[in-house]
Amino acid sequence: MLNEANLPALIQQMLSPEFYPHLVTVPIQLMQTHASYVLLTGDFAYKLKKPVNFGFLDYSTVDKRQHFCEEELRLNQRGAKELYLAVLSIARQNDRYRLGNDGEIVDYAVKMVQFPQSNLLSNMFEVGTIGNRDIEEMARVVAEFHDRAQTNEYISSFGAVEGIRASTKDNYRQTEKYIGRVQTPQQFNQTKIYTDRFLDDRAQLFLDRIDGGFIRECHGDLHLGNICRWQDKILLFDCIEFNESFRFVDTMYDVAFAVMDLEARGRKDLANRFLNTYAEQTGDWAGLQVLPLYLSRQAYVRAKVTSFLLDDPGISTADRTAAAQTAENYYHQAWDYTRQRQGRLIMLSGRSGSGKSTLGKQIAQQVGGIQLRSDAVRKHLGKIPLLSKGDDSLYTPEMTDRTYQQVLELGNKLAAQGWTVILDAKYDRQSLRSPVVDLAADCGLFFQILHCTAPENVLRDRLIQRTGDIADATVDLLASQTAAWEDFTPAERAYVTTVDTTQDLSISIGQIRDC
Repeated sequence: MLNEANLPALIQQMLSPEFYPHLVTVPIQLMQTHASYVLLTGDFAYKLKKPVNFGFLDYSTVDKRQHFCEEELRLNQRGAKELYLAVLSIARQNDRYRLGNDGEIVDYAVKMVQFPQSNLLSNMFEVGTIGNRDIEEMARVVAEFHDRAQTNEYISSFGAVEGIRASTKDNYRQTEKYIGRVQTPQQFNQTKIYTDRFLDDRAQLFLDRIDGGFIRECHGDLHLGNICRWQDKILLFDCIEFNESFRFVDTMYDVAFAVMDLEARGRKDLANRFLNTYAEQTGDWAGLQVLPLYLSRQAYVRAKVTSFLLDDPGISTADRTAAAQTAENYYHQAWDYTRQRQGRLIMLSGRSGSGKSTLGKQIAQQVGGIQLRSDAVRKHLGKIPLLSKGDDSLYTPEMTDRTYQQVLELGNKLAAQGWTVILDAKYDRQSLRSPVVDLAADCGLFFQILHCTAPENVLRDRLIQRTGDIADATVDLLASQTAAWEDFTPAERAYVTTVDTTQDLSISIGQIRDC
């Protein structure tokens, strides 16, 4: 229940319909975070920044609040221009406040189009109306957002290990007072040690990210509560405007926020679908090597900002109790991401239309795996859009060798980081399979070959009916694929399980999940 007596006079007056120059829906709703007030009036929402200074965020003066309101308006044109309308000044005459310049300017508000709260992806999630298709669309929207995002030498400088280390140290310093309240000393110490070791031991990864142009002007706070569906479009709103170091980040920083949020809500399967769709769309599978650090960091950041509510006098007792539980959960999640995991390799083989990619997608969701589809890798190597049909140059023997080599190298890198990697390709020749078998043996990885099969008429029907997929194979290729197929060697057969993909796939998936 809202305790208006603890609210500033301005906010109390903004809860009254008389404050506004337009019709409002009563009662006006007030939402709060650790740093802002949002008033929902019906057609419009007004967002004000609290006069707080957390170090990493400083809204302590009127001039700073004006500046950051203007930055919020500017930056959110990138992902949600349909929602952000204007920055309005708020003036005071005697003890009355009003929108406009008539009097002493005391604050500023961002005016936005108000959309139904049911359109927030976080609320859609709660009522069970989000599925795989929504998550895949969200991943594509984020991928396009990142592709358009600005980068330059200055922005890239924020990807240096020293800057990342300073930011994480600030997180730990700012949460020390919550040790023993909403996180344990063990969680705090082990999470911090993991962060320090990751940055020390894998510094080259961060240099590679800078060199690859992956440090960009990103969103910075990409959880489901900052994503909505409006006018049949997914919009990314409420990006970070108050701190460059939270916005000039690795694209995987944004990805980690979305993945962490879905996992925090108990839907690791949807988190995995988002992650695999994003990686396939961008071709940035190598970026998954730094993702574990960012997953832990994003959970820790959510724990931190939720912890700040525990010291906010404007928050009700019930909300403070709920915030304490939420913070505790996030601290535990941040710690859980630091646990070492054993990498695995799963090879999918079979002719076109045999159901490899469908099976791989389901396995990935069940075990938290990364699916490397050779069709996607090939098109990224050829620098053509995923849904464009490749010409003959994309399917030369040389390009096929490059594709399989790239799949192998990515699988090696990711399995070494503890990922379960699903290698999704025909693997019709021993020369393509043997390097994978050797890699698994040399690295002591769990390894399995799933040979996907289906009756000839089913293969033909699937290829004829295939639409909207990145694979280019057509039904006329089946005969040549059959002729070119090389049987599994005795050494390979030790790893082979044949899967009839016309049957229930849950049994095969269950066997892998339980390994």
